[in-house]
Amino acid sequence: MMPDNSWYKELVVYQIWCRSFKDNNGDGNGDLLGVLEKLDYIKSLGANAIWFSPIYPSPNADWGYDISDYKNIHEDFGDLDLFKKIVDEAHKRDMKIIMDLVVNHTSSEHYWFKESRKSKDNPYSDYYIWKDGKNGGPPNNWLSIFEGGAWEYVKERDQYYMHAFAKGQPDLNMDNPKVREEVKDIMRFWLDMGVDGFREDVITFISKDPDFPNGFPIPIACGIEHYNKGPNLMQYLNEFRNDVVKNYDCFLVAESPMTGAKDAVKFTSGKDRVFDMMINFEHMSADCFMTDTVHLPFSLRKFKKALGSWQTKLYGKAWNALYIENHDHPRVISRYGNEKFRTESGKMLATVSYCMSGTPYIYQGQEIGMVNNHLKSLDEFKDVVTFNNEKVFKKIGMPRFIYLKIANKTSRENARTPVQWNSTKNAGFTTGTPWFGVNKNYKEINVETEEKDPNSILNYYRKLFKVRQENKVFIYGKYKEFYKRSKKIYCYEMSYKGQKALIIGSFSKKSMTFEAPKGWNLCNDNLVLNTYPDVNNIVDNKIDLRPYEALVYLKK
Repeated sequence: MMPDNSWYKELVVYQIWCRSFKDNNGDGNGDLLGVLEKLDYIKSLGANAIWFSPIYPSPNADWGYDISDYKNIHEDFGDLDLFKKIVDEAHKRDMKIIMDLVVNHTSSEHYWFKESRKSKDNPYSDYYIWKDGKNGGPPNNWLSIFEGGAWEYVKERDQYYMHAFAKGQPDLNMDNPKVREEVKDIMRFWLDMGVDGFREDVITFISKDPDFPNGFPIPIACGIEHYNKGPNLMQYLNEFRNDVVKNYDCFLVAESPMTGAKDAVKFTSGKDRVFDMMINFEHMSADCFMTDTVHLPFSLRKFKKALGSWQTKLYGKAWNALYIENHDHPRVISRYGNEKFRTESGKMLATVSYCMSGTPYIYQGQEIGMVNNHLKSLDEFKDVVTFNNEKVFKKIGMPRFIYLKIANKTSRENARTPVQWNSTKNAGFTTGTPWFGVNKNYKEINVETEEKDPNSILNYYRKLFKVRQENKVFIYGKYKEFYKRSKKIYCYEMSYKGQKALIIGSFSKKSMTFEAPKGWNLCNDNLVLNTYPDVNNIVDNKIDLRPYEALVYLKK
């Protein structure tokens, strides 16, 4: 019988992308000693869990998501003893630790792959997806998400291996029972060390169509319909759950591209669920098409529709993961808010995103309102996705200077600049040369400055999560949206066990009049959160909302 792990519902999870978090030894790379130093800071935010993006050994073809050793720590970050100390120190503070589990693929530098590529008859030969070519070319027309075609030829085997992402990330053959046993062994290793769960990277990709047919010819990820949610997916996920997960007091959150709320219920509902929650992408497509790179004007209606769908379809059946930033997206203030109203829009976005049912995830730097970086040259970028997109745009004749503007707006590298701790050199991130350039606005935007300002984004996050923890309506409430067609206002109600909350957020850079929905009295109901230092006068149950203002009321 699986332990009752319902504690995950009341977590606030802080995501650490370690290389850019805090450098302790001066080599320019964030490290685990830097994390250890900042545990109390993370706790002060109201966070009671930390999710580590991959910190395993890796040649960094995809900055850690190409793992060469699943049972160790990258030397840039520390070692296993130091990681165990962090787990112990976090637990002393009543904080959970979750690891990124990346098992759709490994690094091409992993021992398994080095052996697998040698021949067709070695013990690791069938650990990866190898296929013969067709008509002098790859086995089919599939494209990878990161780097050209999804197949790479290896002379030693006279075969192609599949890589859904970068060439340095060969896909594991999960149809091989030995591979599944390896995955279970990895999970047990970290859980036995005291880790409290996993965020499972692109986990719905682990089962492929065994016929490997050609895919629908789209310019990005052609064939994804054949390697996302494949025929054996639920069988393998249930196997991991029954053989490993149910024996530990842990939780699982799945990353699942191209998954809607209806599908999520199948994975995350009931006592036999294979995941406890899923990270969805729908609300992060409110200013783009399919990928962040294909930029469109922000649509509040699209944003509301996505969040509302997950709130209503999962309520009472499954659980939501709430996020607006992570390592794979540009900074949200630069996307959905307004850099000229950084503080105002940063607070508002936090308010409308984290006052609804689910488990909040916040990403390093989000809590101080970090914004996009603006690099002067494409040569300053470091990510395989940026490089691949540059090749795609070059093929259609786009000049580099235009793509530079696109990359500065849409690249996920905007979220990977070092965290800005203070106004000293390199933002207090390192005493050495930072691995990636620090955003030039660090003297104005940093933790130390935000700590001193009672009206800062940082201190607002603390207040927001305190109010959330003290009022379960924000954790377990039922969602009801008002003014659905509005392009400027996001307004919804949460209700739970006789308690009700009204959340109001303006997405306008201009002041506007807001009228309370029926059943709410802005004069008499209890105002528990407001993003400006004061609140405008209320007349006839109407209030003039200032740019990007947010208000939260509780029924008396």
